[in-house]
Amino acid sequence: MQIVRTIGWVLLLFSLLAFSFFNWKPVEVQIWSNLVLETKLPALVVVSFLLGLIPMWLVHRASKWRATRRINALEAATSRFGAATPAPDASATVQPAPAPTPEAPVHNPPPEPVNPVDPVDTDPAKPA
Repeated sequence: MQIVRTIGWVLLLFSLLAFSFFNWKPVEVQIWSNLVLETKLPALVVVSFLLGLIPMWLVHRASKWRATRRINALEAATSRFGAATPAPDASATVQPAPAPTPEAPVHNPPPEPVNPVDPVDTDPAKPA
């Protein structure tokens, strides 16, 4: 993976050098009405690139630092939790479950009426 990163940096440096070689021209940058900065074009491009890169790099580093702190805190909490509950002893004998006690007979509810609107008639075989 390091070789890929090195090749990327070399290609970036080579392209920057080629750009600088072919565009070495003076450029005037008017900052205010009475303040004019005369610089070479590659310097202006590099400074503009760094003005965009550095704030985003700082945000990235801050979020990475915050995530690392949270991960370390969670790992510490889980290690403390794991140390607080001892592991079950393998030499301990397993106790059998107690035998179930006989339960009282379950009361069966009356059958549903045939006609739920008129619940008086519960048995259809019975004449009215």
